Amino acid sequence: MGEGVWAISYWELAIRIVLSVAAGGLVGLEREWSNRAAGFRTHILVCVGATSIMLLSIYGFSEFADEANVRMDPARLAAQVISGIGFLGAGAIMRNGFTISGLTTAASLWVVAAIGLCVGAGFYFVSLLTTFVVLFSLFLLNRWEKRFFSVKRRQKLEMNVCCQSGHLGEIVRLMETNGVVVVEMNVDKKESSESEKSDNRVNVHFKLKIKDGDMLVKLVDQLATHPYILSFRQLVSNPA
Repeated sequence: MGEGVWAISYWELAIRIVLSVAAGGLVGLEREWSNRAAGFRTHILVCVGATSIMLLSIYGFSEFADEANVRMDPARLAAQVISGIGFLGAGAIMRNGFTISGLTTAASLWVVAAIGLCVGAGFYFVSLLTTFVVLFSLFLLNRWEKRFFSVKRRQKLEMNVCCQSGHLGEIVRLMETNGVVVVEMNVDKKESSESEKSDNRVNVHFKLKIKDGDMLVKLVDQLATHPYILSFRQLVSNPA
């Protein structure tokens, strides 16, 4: 390799790769523990890949550093990592009805790529500090958020019910009896098929405020056996 700023020892290269494995793996463990699509190995691969590209961008072309017509730009390949990591993040985001999930996982993939770039550039303090902040956010802030904001979380249910006089009111009273607050209710007749309309069926969208998971499980059990409810879908509002 060349001399000066463009030179790096094999020992230093190995340290940076191992550090990127550790940083990406720590973040990936939390995602694996939460049973997300992108987990332990995916985060390691993203972080190591970003580190390798950063190392390549800085030191991979050192033999051309002394050429008169060559201008070294260590940030060029790194910039492509930042923009290119988006396709992995998009693959982790899924939409199911009213629900969008995977945003936190997509963000964690993006940030481990940034951590990998920092490690590859030898920006150790920032890479370690960022890893700590990410783990603090995913582990501790996640628990704090669930504890203090669970009351504000909304659950959405889509039901196909028998549209007879008093049936819908009875379903609403059942929810309120279980401590569930009906925030919003929309009757959607357009989505019902002709056969459903002839059988007096209707689709109803509920937006509910539920305090905890036990209350939700109890409500779902009762709705599943209710004679006026033909089918329903539970759509959790804010999965990470």
